[in-house]
Amino acid sequence: MSPCPASKRLALKYAVGEPFEFRSNVSDLNLEIGLAIAQSSTLPDLLTRYGQVLEYYLETVSVGFWTVNSQTNTLTLQSTWGVVPPSQTCPSSVSLGISIIGLVGLNQQPYVTTTAHQDICLTGAQAWLKEHGIQAFGAYPLVVGQVGVGVVALFYQEIPDPQWLEHFQTLVPVMAAALDRLELQRELHSRREGILLRLASHIRTSLDLDTILRVTVEDIREMLDIDRCNFLWCWNHTDPSNNEIQIILAITHESKEPDMESLLGECSSAQTAALRDTMLKLKNWVVEDSRSEDAVDPVLRKVLDDWGVQSMLVVPLETRSGQLGAIICHQRQVRSWNAAEIEVLQSVTDHVAIAMEQADLYAQTRATALAAQTQAQQLQEALKNLQQTQSQLVQSEKMSSLGQLVAGVAHEINNPVNFIAGNVQYAQEYVTDLMHLVELYGTHYPNPIDEIQNYIDDIDLEFLKEDCAKMFKSMKMGTERIRNIVLSLRNFSRLDEAEVKPVDIHEGIESTLVILENRTKAHGSHQAIELVRHYGTLPPVECLAGQLNQVLMNIFSNAIDAVQEKATQTDTDQLGQITITTETFHRNAYSTEPDWVRIKIKDNARGMPESVRKRIFDPFFTTKPVGQGTGLGLSISYQIVTDKHHGVLHCESEEGQGTEFSIEIPVHLKLSPS
Repeated sequence: MSPCPASKRLALKYAVGEPFEFRSNVSDLNLEIGLAIAQSSTLPDLLTRYGQVLEYYLETVSVGFWTVNSQTNTLTLQSTWGVVPPSQTCPSSVSLGISIIGLVGLNQQPYVTTTAHQDICLTGAQAWLKEHGIQAFGAYPLVVGQVGVGVVALFYQEIPDPQWLEHFQTLVPVMAAALDRLELQRELHSRREGILLRLASHIRTSLDLDTILRVTVEDIREMLDIDRCNFLWCWNHTDPSNNEIQIILAITHESKEPDMESLLGECSSAQTAALRDTMLKLKNWVVEDSRSEDAVDPVLRKVLDDWGVQSMLVVPLETRSGQLGAIICHQRQVRSWNAAEIEVLQSVTDHVAIAMEQADLYAQTRATALAAQTQAQQLQEALKNLQQTQSQLVQSEKMSSLGQLVAGVAHEINNPVNFIAGNVQYAQEYVTDLMHLVELYGTHYPNPIDEIQNYIDDIDLEFLKEDCAKMFKSMKMGTERIRNIVLSLRNFSRLDEAEVKPVDIHEGIESTLVILENRTKAHGSHQAIELVRHYGTLPPVECLAGQLNQVLMNIFSNAIDAVQEKATQTDTDQLGQITITTETFHRNAYSTEPDWVRIKIKDNARGMPESVRKRIFDPFFTTKPVGQGTGLGLSISYQIVTDKHHGVLHCESEEGQGTEFSIEIPVHLKLSPS
């Protein structure tokens, strides 16, 4: 559009300073105001053009524009044109109702005076008024509808023509509307920058898509001051019955007024039919009044009625991976969606699409990392199982070798011991008979020949008779001891009892102590270890007797080692002691009889630190020197108690206070199916 003559003259005046002769041309003023509005894209640009036009046509010395901040109820000076008045009359910021500018903004009524140098409202600017020859002053409220958006103030050297002032007042609402539009646009852009900054912050900090979408709909509803804002997902679904691709829409995130019904969830077939074309075509859909617009489809009108809204704005989005979504804005009343709002919302949806892509990429990266972590855990678990299998193989091999050795030794010893034990009685009877025969000879032949008497003296017959009885008694005790050891070895190994059977726990404990008796006796530098028994009344316990005896052997051996180590490394007269306690207890609240047994084995050695106690059941962990321990004993014991008997094996220890192991197993064992 080519500029009008008046516009050319106005531009020429400011270019070369030539006077104009068309100052009374009202149409030119209207045209210049219209051009200022049409050609201004920012608020400062518009106010500058306003100032130029008013200075020329109304012959003003100074023009000032203030805008209202509704949140703080203050007026802020946005622009001045011409000579700048003093701050007392034209403050940069003033509350509504304060000073002449604040009063005009509050009352929304113009204030005009033709005797400016005598007006009490301008007393603070008297020197400035006289300096510039100001005679008239006018302040006009800028009102849109019934809402004040600003104030314009003008200073004149000559009293203006009343017709000009009257016509100017008709232009004030037009100027106010344009100012309000640009101010709203500026505010929207400011809010858009705020929401985009927050969105970018969430993308940087979390990359959590749920959080990003939730914050986005909340910020959009606040930014546009709407009743409800939703995020709509769109994806394809293949119907397995006919292999047809169906479009599914679902509202996943929402921000709304408290009294409105929530729309979260999958959309109905009617809602999907109304919105699917907009989603697939990726075109914005603006509905200002669904009840009066003929262009609105009846299906959509029914959907909006069901949602309780009359106005709607849909802005779709698509990511580079092909995912579809949309931001939906709802208003219960009629609303005119201006271009600035749509532009802002479009910018936000573009950033949401980027956020979705980055969140999806982040999710894929997380999935890859999780897969790698899972694989590492599986490898770690496999290594653990391998170590456990290795320890079990070692245990099995040790037990097999030990069992065969014990069984072989017991078998080989058992036969000769039985032979000796069975013949000692007869030998004692034979010797007794012979002694009785000797006594008879002595009675009937008291005076033997010299050779016999000398032999009696040489062998010390009286001592022989006395000591022979003692010898046979010792032989009987020795054979009984050997037979008990053999029985204990057989009881300990129990190679013939691999199945679960009821056994006497005390018998297993005593058999183990018999085998270890040599280590508990005093010999060399080691003192005897006192064994204190506190046996309760235990019922027969269903268990794997051979394996449970192995647990007892491991714990007793460690206790003996600990007590002897303390006696060796410390100078103390304290007697080493191992206390064995057995008892029954209830673990099942509904059981009428004790259903578990507990075996506690406590020593008075030095104890162990917590760091060691936590690892004593780990495979291959040992505190003993190389060659004296494999680190498998307690690990295998733990597996036998917990895995094989479904019981509990735990250890309590404190440095300087000794160590106590507690074995808890059920009276009736139910084996897990293999």
